[in-house]
Amino acid sequence: MTQEPVIEDRPEQADRPTVWRSRNFLLLWSGQTAAELGSRISSVAVPLLAAETLDASIFQISLLTTLAWLPYLLISLPAGLIADRVDQRKLMIACDLGRMALMLSLPLASIAGVLSLGFLYTVILLSGTLTVLFNVAYRSMLPRLLEEHQLVDGNAKLTMSQDAGELVGPSIGGVLIGVLGAAKTFFTNGLAYLISAVTLWLIRAEPVERAARTAEERRPLRTELTEGISFISRHPILRSLLLCSTTSNFFVMASGSIEVTFMVRELEASPWLVGVVFSISAIGGLVIGAMTKRISDRVGSARIIWVAMVAPGPLYLCMPLAQPGWGVLLYGIGLAAFSANIVLYSVAATSYRQRVTPAHMLGRVNASVMWICYGAIPLGALTGGALASALGLRTALWICVLGTWSAALWVFFSPLRKMRDLPESRAAAPETAAV
Repeated sequence: MTQEPVIEDRPEQADRPTVWRSRNFLLLWSGQTAAELGSRISSVAVPLLAAETLDASIFQISLLTTLAWLPYLLISLPAGLIADRVDQRKLMIACDLGRMALMLSLPLASIAGVLSLGFLYTVILLSGTLTVLFNVAYRSMLPRLLEEHQLVDGNAKLTMSQDAGELVGPSIGGVLIGVLGAAKTFFTNGLAYLISAVTLWLIRAEPVERAARTAEERRPLRTELTEGISFISRHPILRSLLLCSTTSNFFVMASGSIEVTFMVRELEASPWLVGVVFSISAIGGLVIGAMTKRISDRVGSARIIWVAMVAPGPLYLCMPLAQPGWGVLLYGIGLAAFSANIVLYSVAATSYRQRVTPAHMLGRVNASVMWICYGAIPLGALTGGALASALGLRTALWICVLGTWSAALWVFFSPLRKMRDLPESRAAAPETAAV
């Protein structure tokens, strides 16, 4: 393949403003960093609250994960329609305030002596519903806050917040639970969602023009709900991205459902060593997240999509090759490679989708992607457990990591392989997609 000029050779881009000059983006970023930290703290507090305070069984605790993901299957498509019809910033603020109230209800119910497993299930399900609405609007709002050339950098910084939360959130959560107890820790979550709501309120962004929606609102509801899927199916690159993400999610969740069991039973790792492994994984995402803009500029903002999926694959094999003792750190290296991959891939793929999708239907397209990609998650988890039961943990893990790497085929054998950079504007999207 002929090497094309790197982006630094294009002097007209030198004077483009960076995301650091965008007040609106910095507010969004700071609010989401707080929310991500709160989310990671709750990921520790929720199961501990169920196990220690409510004396739940293993199966009852596992239902919490199912209820957290269930709203993605049930309401993603209508959430996309809602996000396209209302002011997305106000919708996100309402979701944050709703989640804050739900999180605060847990310690208050505990203090009042009325906390029960059914109450916890209800809070998790309702919070998950608000999270779906928030995430659809969140992914659709970013292009209104940044210029097109800033999207890759903006998405990278938001992804870094997720990795930072994953790195320090569980540790902070463990300390808070030890000091305050599992129930009172949710006061911290309430504060995190309040910070997010305040930063969103401070953002000043023009609402999307509603003139383009007038004709759409007269069409059948079913047509509008499925329009995002129809748009993706007609777009060869978006279709390849969706298949790649879904395949990756399926196998990643399959391996994720057995990874702790593998490390504890096959590798005889202690709990603190398991924690070190996951910290190594988060560090990989943080390091690459800080370099994403530079890497994308050097490789090409479109080319990086398939390169990010193909290149780290050999390191995934470190996970099933891990051995007892310090050899368990090989697993961490494999996880770090995947964490780096997901940052580069997700940032570039999301930026592409935001560029080529018309603004008035971006919510529905994002919702369709979430509905299908996240719909694969519970199926992957079940498959991982079934494979481990039938073939053993290490053999199942080999299948899972090879399956994860195989997701790269969808984008390698797609029009992306003939492109260097993302299209400059939505107007250029149809011609670009035909490459």
